[in-house]
Amino acid sequence: MGVITDNLDLWGEALRGTIVLFVGGGLIAIVLGLIVGAMRVSPVPIARAVGAVYVNWIRNTPLTLVMFFFAFCLPILLRGRIDALTLATLALGVYTATYIAETIRAGINTVPVGQAEAARALGLTFGQVMTLVVLPQASRSVIPPMMSVLIALLKNTTVAAGFSVLNLGSVRSNLSERGENQLEVLLWVMVIFVVLVLLLAALQGAVERKWKVAR
Repeated sequence: MGVITDNLDLWGEALRGTIVLFVGGGLIAIVLGLIVGAMRVSPVPIARAVGAVYVNWIRNTPLTLVMFFFAFCLPILLRGRIDALTLATLALGVYTATYIAETIRAGINTVPVGQAEAARALGLTFGQVMTLVVLPQASRSVIPPMMSVLIALLKNTTVAAGFSVLNLGSVRSNLSERGENQLEVLLWVMVIFVVLVLLLAALQGAVERKWKVAR
């Protein structure tokens, strides 16, 4: 325990960095994923094409390269100095949004077509059909894979360690400078991630029980 109690300041900053990356990236991914997921099933061909290009392009690009673009290319394009933590959070959000979008698209496809057709027959717009009829029904089948995507996002936060962002993925190198045993540090990082994943799994179970479909 000495490796933690003797370095609480560094562990606190690393944990904060991981949580900021996870929460910030998750919020961006959910909002962007909802938009792109709706575009993927939109009756407008251009919207479907843009959504498909975004998903296939970003999802098939390694996260490290996405992070590299945001860390080094984006500041040059914007001609400004941006905080590394902010850039890493944006990169994680943009990358994870592709998986959120596909999860939502798959959930939408589980809703019977007749539901949307009946809503359109009543005069509802596409946006109203999605928000009032389709998404509330699709959310029940979306929750399990959505939580899996968020768990993957939590673990992907460690990639930001290679881009000067202090988080649990980089705490090993920082503590090695203080003379701490690197193997012990890695074991504690693993324990912390296991606890965080178990908390997300518990949240998933609670949400699933709340939204469980009666069979």
